[in-house]
Amino acid sequence: MKVIGYLGSPRVSGKCSRLLKSALEGAESAGARTVKVDLIKCNIKYCMGCGNCFLKHPELSIGKCPLKDDMASLLEEYIQADGYIFATPVYDMFVTALMKTFLEREIALTYKEKKAVAKIPAARPGIESHFKKKASIIVTGNVTDEYSEVMADPCFEAFDGHFMIQQVDSVDRYYVGRMEDITEQAFSENLAEAHSLGARLVREIQKA
Repeated sequence: MKVIGYLGSPRVSGKCSRLLKSALEGAESAGARTVKVDLIKCNIKYCMGCGNCFLKHPELSIGKCPLKDDMASLLEEYIQADGYIFATPVYDMFVTALMKTFLEREIALTYKEKKAVAKIPAARPGIESHFKKKASIIVTGNVTDEYSEVMADPCFEAFDGHFMIQQVDSVDRYYVGRMEDITEQAFSENLAEAHSLGARLVREIQKA
């Protein structure tokens, strides 16, 4: 089993990254092989909205994008995985630009006929996982947990459409607040919960 963790924070050694690392260690403890992808280290260009990737070559699992960057190889690895853990801090009430850019470019996993203007793109061949693949989300913010509905929910919702089209089941949505002044002792409890999150994700995949 393979689980990929995607870090949307530009701080590869920050608290959000540490939570993701702990979650991946939890997945490993349950028997999965894991990979951590620091999106800040990847060459991912902004989507140009040309439609080439989702309007052409319906026989392909990944639509062809005219942009030359790392996204094609990232998507190849993405579709081979059994589970995902996405971790992002809240930037201006939403996921970071890094994570949003990655999610936008996932449009290459969909296809839509040119005449079907009003329709949502559908998953390409082999992309639908029939909810056997699972995903969990970690969101960090500077405000306290009581504001998680305002801070975290828009971030969680950013992933929902992708999960729906790909038929990926969401397992955990975990918000960790007070990042600016949280003590190491308190944060250790969050790390432990993230570890459990990773192990839980693997167990849910195994059940499916």
